[in-house]
Amino acid sequence: MKLQPGREAVVRVAVATLWSRPEAVRPVDRPALDAPADVAAWISGMDADQQVGECVLSQLLLGERVLVTALRPDGWAHVVAVEQPAARLDPRGYPGWLPAAQLTPRPAHAAPAPADNQGAPVGSWVVDATVTALHAAPAGEPVVAGVILGTRLTLAGPPVDGWRPVHAPGQDRPLWLPDAHLVPPPTAPPSPADVLTVAARLRDVAYVWGGVSAYGIDCSGLVHLAWRRFGVVLPRDAADQAGATTPLPLGTERVGDLYFFARPGRQIHHIGFVSAAPDGDADRRILHACYRHRRVLEEAMPADRTATLVGAHRV
Repeated sequence: MKLQPGREAVVRVAVATLWSRPEAVRPVDRPALDAPADVAAWISGMDADQQVGECVLSQLLLGERVLVTALRPDGWAHVVAVEQPAARLDPRGYPGWLPAAQLTPRPAHAAPAPADNQGAPVGSWVVDATVTALHAAPAGEPVVAGVILGTRLTLAGPPVDGWRPVHAPGQDRPLWLPDAHLVPPPTAPPSPADVLTVAARLRDVAYVWGGVSAYGIDCSGLVHLAWRRFGVVLPRDAADQAGATTPLPLGTERVGDLYFFARPGRQIHHIGFVSAAPDGDADRRILHACYRHRRVLEEAMPADRTATLVGAHRV
């Protein structure tokens, strides 16, 4: 079965990078283009300026669904990432380009996966380890390395000796990962503080424009991924995340809520988690993926951030 425009496919690598166009890819990006992709090597091989190149739009995790909209003879696929809402760009999801080899078709006869009221597939278990791998057998050789927090996997059977079998796209037999690295789908909405705890596990991860992984991440990617861990689908970009959340009067925000930032007359350009209960306007704290520091950190809100703070929101 082959990829076809107009049909859905799923990501078959641990992390697939969504590009603005194939011609924008740089020589340094080679490790991210393979199947399997080596995202850790790609990010470690870039300098600080290359990590913020705008050729990268987003990233998709193993098993994530896309709608294929075009295929090129040189091996590139234009897709819409249907699990990453992007209302300003495409009502169907986030559009961009992927190497076609990083996708595998969904069977044409497959029924749509049942979804909850947030759009997340029902019944999928979720990777709770920051990074893990899928193995050929319990404690066996890794087959898919670099599987990221928030990846959803379908169980293939009961645990054996502390290992759990799962189905993985593009694999013809179940693979295994430590049972402790998986959690069942949530039965109730998480509290904002729960989500902040997950986001804080990514402290010191490198800032990478368009990143949505434990190897490199940007500000809205951090928010998207932390909520994804709990089965909640938020838009991919900060401005869309503002539109999908509920504004709060400043001063009433709680730990785990979201701060949004914009310059006068401009759209929202930055987002971060409220990391401590505010004690007046001069004493706010934020956990965020920071372009300036090029990493995820928790800090007292700097003066320039306070000057561009336009609101607090709650999911």
